[in-house]
Amino acid sequence: MLDNYKKILVGLDGSVEATKAFDKAVATALRNDAELVIANVIDLRAFQSISAYDTVVADDTHKGAENLIQDFADDARQAGLTKVKTRVEFGSPKVMLGQTLPKDENVDLIVLGATGLSYIERIFIGSVADYIIKNAPCDVLVVRQ
Repeated sequence: MLDNYKKILVGLDGSVEATKAFDKAVATALRNDAELVIANVIDLRAFQSISAYDTVVADDTHKGAENLIQDFADDARQAGLTKVKTRVEFGSPKVMLGQTLPKDENVDLIVLGATGLSYIERIFIGSVADYIIKNAPCDVLVVRQ
């Protein structure tokens, strides 16, 4: 028996892989008459190189992320989805997409793009998808190119 998903979370970062995951998430939401939650998590590590934490940089980054996911939300509505929600958060993408947002939103499917990290990159920064697969409280679909 196939699962009937009610709430689907897709994490977007502007990459080609994330865009493919978005397309798959929209198609799955349409088939299941599900709500789609589109999220972008701004990694706080990106601000470590700024000597004095500048709120202008954080605000600009947040506005850019909101514009990005709003464009995707518009695309989802044009595809026929009526239940679309957006979230822009600061934090660890692994934890936010793998634990916090799924629990906050009562998500039953997470859709992610596979990363193109090399073995060395995965050793140092880890794979977001790998972490989410191991820690998510619900099903996870990883979309490959």
